[in-house]
Amino acid sequence: MLYPTPVRLAHLTDVHLLALDGSRLRDFVNKRWAGGLNILVNRGRHHLAEVFDALVDDINALGIEQVACTGDVTNLSLASEFRFARAHFDRIAVGPANTLCVPGNHDNYVAEVAGVFEEVFAPYCAPDPEWSWPDGAAWPAVRVRGELALVGLTTSQPSGLLMGHGTVGAEQLARLAQVLADLRLAGQFRVVVMHHPSAGRHARSFRRGLRDHAAFADVIRGVGAELILHGHEHLDLRNQLAGPDGPVPVHGVQSGSYAIDSGRRRARYRVYTIEPGSGGPTGLRPVGGEAKRSPLIRPRLARVETRTWRPARANFEVEAVL
Repeated sequence: MLYPTPVRLAHLTDVHLLALDGSRLRDFVNKRWAGGLNILVNRGRHHLAEVFDALVDDINALGIEQVACTGDVTNLSLASEFRFARAHFDRIAVGPANTLCVPGNHDNYVAEVAGVFEEVFAPYCAPDPEWSWPDGAAWPAVRVRGELALVGLTTSQPSGLLMGHGTVGAEQLARLAQVLADLRLAGQFRVVVMHHPSAGRHARSFRRGLRDHAAFADVIRGVGAELILHGHEHLDLRNQLAGPDGPVPVHGVQSGSYAIDSGRRRARYRVYTIEPGSGGPTGLRPVGGEAKRSPLIRPRLARVETRTWRPARANFEVEAVL
């Protein structure tokens, strides 16, 4: 399949789509009681499905080629919420083959729901067949679309009351290093997609951060990446990690469904435009009629556009361009 160049990648996150249909009282006899109270007091009126639907309409109208969602599609990881969220994601025109979703801590809220996200959102987190793991592991999930390589990680795990921390884990970190160093990605723009921030003070937070952020940073320092996307904090966060060829941007964005007209937290998503490089996946290109190794120039990030929810007009519009 041919993919256009340049390619645009939309990053959205933390849409927290709420649906309590069919839920029972016993579903809340665990950590969910506190989360359920938060929904009644706060989250349920702040995050609206119609705002997310407007975001999807905007993505579809722009004809964006690739989409990455960095988790928290639900609030309490209830079965009703997963079904509801899946129906809304199915409105994305480019479909699950071109929409990569990873789980957030709210999608793995309690131990009983382990694997439910991967089941309900299976088409949205399936790797390319050639990147499947022999032991059937789901993560990292790798997709290559032209000169864009998306590497999805899970950092979600059940945590204690009022906690929201995450972990990549030693096995997934080892596989991440293997993927990012793979020669098949030598000419690709490598984007790591994960829920928890991996850089800055939020990554270091004991209550909400990434417990193995230092080990993750070591992997990036050794093998590099071109961009790391995350969610979790519902804020515009821009940090960086050291890479072998220079700093690697680490970007978070606000929730894609936040309806309250707060300038700092209002619903937003980003569009990254990636321009092609040269050399192909192995650094070979025709020179003088035959394939010879030439200096590899990876694709580059040419434009970053932030699009924000405008309540008065009930749509998303350009807010800033870098």
